[in-house]
Amino acid sequence: MAFPISITKALPDQRLRDLGMFGGLMLWLVYTRVYWAMHALHATLPPCPFYYLTGHPCPFCGGTRSFAFMWQGDIADAVRLYPLGPAFFAGTVLGAGGLAAGLITGRTWSPRLTSLQWRLVTIGAVSAIAISWVLKVFVLGN
Repeated sequence: MAFPISITKALPDQRLRDLGMFGGLMLWLVYTRVYWAMHALHATLPPCPFYYLTGHPCPFCGGTRSFAFMWQGDIADAVRLYPLGPAFFAGTVLGAGGLAAGLITGRTWSPRLTSLQWRLVTIGAVSAIAISWVLKVFVLGN
């Protein structure tokens, strides 16, 4: 059985893709790091349109504040606002680090999954987000 991720020499288009993803992750991490200061100045991104239209949180509502609480080390409030927040925070930090290492070394990460494995990963991700949303709507509240 082959390892599901290969690390290979990056082609120019892959380096550009990795640089874009790294830039996006870093912007998100910086934004959530200074979120509370920006919130006090009323200079944050607009709230969720799904919430305004329906009165219910979307599957990702609370994610920004969850990340902001993670920067403070407050895992309880991070989970209360968005149950998957701490896992996404850890994944974002690790992903940014992996992309940075790849950009420095000229390598890229490529998944090597079969179609069945991709389906299982997709089902797992969608199920985790659905369970998180149900917890948010029915257990944790808005």
